Amino acid sequence: MKLSHAIRRTTATVLAVGAMSLGMVATTAGAAHAAASCSGDVSMYGTLSDGRLTYTQIAPDTGNRVKTLTGPNLGFTPKAMAALNFNTVLVTSTTGDLYRVDIQTNNTSLTLAGVTKIWDGGWTFDKLVYDGAGHLYGTVDGQLHQYLVSQAKPAGSAHIGQHVVIDSGFVLKTLAAAGDDRIVASTADGRLLSYKINGVGDWDRTVLKSSGWSAVDSLSSPGGGLYYGRTNGGLYWYSDADPTDGDGSDITYHSDDPVDASGWTQSLLSAYANNCAYVAPAPAESVQGGTISRNEVIARAKNWYTRNVPYSQSAYASDVDGDHTYRTDCSGFVSMAWHLTSSLTTETLPSVATQINKADLRPGDALNDYSEHAVLFAGWKDQDAGSFYYYAEGSTATDMNYDTANINSGNIGGHPGSDYVALRYKKIA
Repeated sequence: MKLSHAIRRTTATVLAVGAMSLGMVATTAGAAHAAASCSGDVSMYGTLSDGRLTYTQIAPDTGNRVKTLTGPNLGFTPKAMAALNFNTVLVTSTTGDLYRVDIQTNNTSLTLAGVTKIWDGGWTFDKLVYDGAGHLYGTVDGQLHQYLVSQAKPAGSAHIGQHVVIDSGFVLKTLAAAGDDRIVASTADGRLLSYKINGVGDWDRTVLKSSGWSAVDSLSSPGGGLYYGRTNGGLYWYSDADPTDGDGSDITYHSDDPVDASGWTQSLLSAYANNCAYVAPAPAESVQGGTISRNEVIARAKNWYTRNVPYSQSAYASDVDGDHTYRTDCSGFVSMAWHLTSSLTTETLPSVATQINKADLRPGDALNDYSEHAVLFAGWKDQDAGSFYYYAEGSTATDMNYDTANINSGNIGGHPGSDYVALRYKKIA
């Protein structure tokens, strides 16, 4: 069962009560990029091979380690861990028990208030993460499991429930929660993946990086597009300008300025996932025929979809600004979304665009069948499998629609997918 966003946000607020107020810190990945707004330094917990707990503070804007503290032995052998908030960590044991670790202080020394077994057996997950918004995720035997956590200090099944198996096929080397039902993970073959979990059997997957991540053996995220990956004992940090767009081209690598080049020997690491939040930029609105951001293209498309503008090859409708009108057929819709100076046809859309590989499609690009149809690419459903979302003015029978298709097989909007080419507007930013 999936709770409404409002209810889950209330749950997340309850869980965040345990977090210490440290003041807001904004870190920016570039002048034109979004900022991660963090409630102070990033908090990362870990366990050493002998069972001792560690706590590290990292400055989110510079990646500098502020301090590391080592606490007492937990009294069992840890297997997986997830930081719930600033002073609460869930840890499983190699025997399948679930413990709640309460931190009394992590100011000048790491002192525990208690280590409480809250579940006897059954917790055999190899990885455990908390998304900062009410959902706890675990992987075992390639399955992704989800639980609802309803209290800042959960005491057992009364506060950790609504267990569901999202799906199988989650064979991942590392796993980190990056925000509300958002997960980032790396694979043994070196890919960096992004997941958006929508419900049981319903999830979106995009490939942020197709290679280069095979050496990363631990991945953590405090949210807000900040990622921390351990490679050969060093901890490196990365900034994703927009962690919601499923696009890895805007990830900044700080390879020459790691948190530490060595010394990170913890067997487990977990960052407090509600530590930082993604703050979307407010880009300047485009002018007709000018440069336009991908977010604005999608917003313009959603406007016609919300209005359910009727399909017609002769009628015209206003755009979201109400300043211009566009023909309400498939190519007129793409022209409107791109904020062109006129309504082009499927034959003339290529004149303002560059043909790209279908595998490189990003939100705001288009798929165009020269003689038949055009659709606006809205994002990947599963990039590995080739499935995607799109907006289109379909026909007099369907008008505006939002649907899924596959670049590798089948039809797109009622026409063979093989007849389409991928187009990128020359002035899209």
